[in-house]
Amino acid sequence: MSDLISVYCDESCHLEHDRQRSMVLGAVWCPADRVREVSNRLREIKVRHGLAVTFETKWTKVSPSKVAFYRDVLDYFLDDDHLHFRALIVPDKAALDHASYAQTHDEWYYKMYFDMLKVVIDPGFRYHIYLDIKDSRGGVKVRKLHEVLANSQYDFAREIIERIQVIRSHESELLQLADLLIGTIAYVNRGLTANSAKRALVERLRRRSGRLLTQTTLLREAKVNLFRWKPRGASQ
Repeated sequence: MSDLISVYCDESCHLEHDRQRSMVLGAVWCPADRVREVSNRLREIKVRHGLAVTFETKWTKVSPSKVAFYRDVLDYFLDDDHLHFRALIVPDKAALDHASYAQTHDEWYYKMYFDMLKVVIDPGFRYHIYLDIKDSRGGVKVRKLHEVLANSQYDFAREIIERIQVIRSHESELLQLADLLIGTIAYVNRGLTANSAKRALVERLRRRSGRLLTQTTLLREAKVNLFRWKPRGASQ
């Protein structure tokens, strides 16, 4: 197996005042030498369902007419032993009290990204980390996150976390997969039920992973690893 790991990160409702109660950060990762094969398999699923290879797999596009396609993507992820997923769930952003900890929302955001990724990073491997580009602050985000993660591993020479860069989701099948998995986790943790196709994907992931998707899993859970974050001193 390659000692270089590719990690694809995305987020749902991370802004402080976006009127969304919960936030999810997540990552899909696999050996770098498997990325091409995984990407090809995901494109083949698109073609099998009559979609263009350029079709962008996104949680916001999940609908009854495409539920079979999204179910097959989910099953492919669950069946491929090289693919792994971790998500950090913040149930209620309204409970945040940044002032008490003398921090900004952005500073807290980087702490959460660190908490999400620290379980992924193994000092025995090298990592290339890719973030979905969302705004003009992508370069600033990359530099800050690289600094935080590298320092946490005493990786001052950037020999473990070699690269962090922003990419566009339509360019990466694995980033699209991360978006789908994060969306599934966010949907159930927001208590949403209106979309029957999205409900079906939640139940599929629950059944096949054996997880409720709303609770913290074991730290070394290999396939669907979840961390439900809570503020210090919170009762639940």
